[in-house]
Amino acid sequence: MKADISTKIAGVKFDACIFNTSGPADVTLAELEIIARSKSPAITMKSCTLEPRAGNPEPRYADLEYGSINSMGLPNLGYKAYIEFAAVLKRKYKKPIIASICGMTLEDDIIMFNAFNNSQVDIIEFNPGSPNTIGKAIVGYDAKEMDRLLKAVSKVCKKPWGIKLPPYFDLVHFDEIAKVIKKYPVNFVTCINSLGNGLAIDPATEQPLIKPKGGLGGIGGRYAKFTALANVRRFYELFDRKIQVIGVGGVYSGTDAFEFILAGASAVQIGTAFLQKGPGIFNKVQTELQTLMAKKGYIKLSNFRGKLKIL
Repeated sequence: MKADISTKIAGVKFDACIFNTSGPADVTLAELEIIARSKSPAITMKSCTLEPRAGNPEPRYADLEYGSINSMGLPNLGYKAYIEFAAVLKRKYKKPIIASICGMTLEDDIIMFNAFNNSQVDIIEFNPGSPNTIGKAIVGYDAKEMDRLLKAVSKVCKKPWGIKLPPYFDLVHFDEIAKVIKKYPVNFVTCINSLGNGLAIDPATEQPLIKPKGGLGGIGGRYAKFTALANVRRFYELFDRKIQVIGVGGVYSGTDAFEFILAGASAVQIGTAFLQKGPGIFNKVQTELQTLMAKKGYIKLSNFRGKLKIL
């Protein structure tokens, strides 16, 4: 008998615990349908803004030896397109649909949250401050601003919702942000957004690999895994199981997914590996996770979720 890797996020049933993260190859309806036809149990849409955005100048993405660097700048079709896409996707594929909201202002966020209340999306992931948007600060590092945003959003959002967080590196920052988040009806946090403002250089041309911000961009893939695991673990401990944690960063294998769940994740998202390996990555990672669980005698995720054996 195969191990059961189903999960629930914010009360919504997922047939498997491994799905796509917002950002890579999820801008257009055609791209979203590729995800829908894959083994991803849910369809996470691109972080949207009030108006369509072309994003940053190209080149703005590059593969690296162990991951990727990008400074996409939130290219998207505007929130109204994703409300329409959600209706099409729900009708055709019957999978949970996750919207991602990243307004340029609080007023933008309120408009979009109100609009998605009446949409076919099942869950909303609030992305308050991408590290790759020129001229925008990473809001997740400002506890007071996070408090202001979450207070306003919690008053208007009628859907289950959570927050995509940047990577934190200091223990006091985990405590500060967790204290803010616990004040509001947040169902989950997603850890982590890419590692902000890395620099990748081509020694042959003596140039950066991407153009925006002088070559600075978010680092993803295996480079991010260990920081992501630490963030998942710390928030899992601080939230005491009252708020779920979704892990993302460097998941290429079932073992990677296993480690995130062991650290406390209720589900795992895939980003860079999806771009690099294609939609078959979801089936690969799910199958490998089930095989590993069977070897260890685990029949469901709750058998080992959060049960990291501390030295």
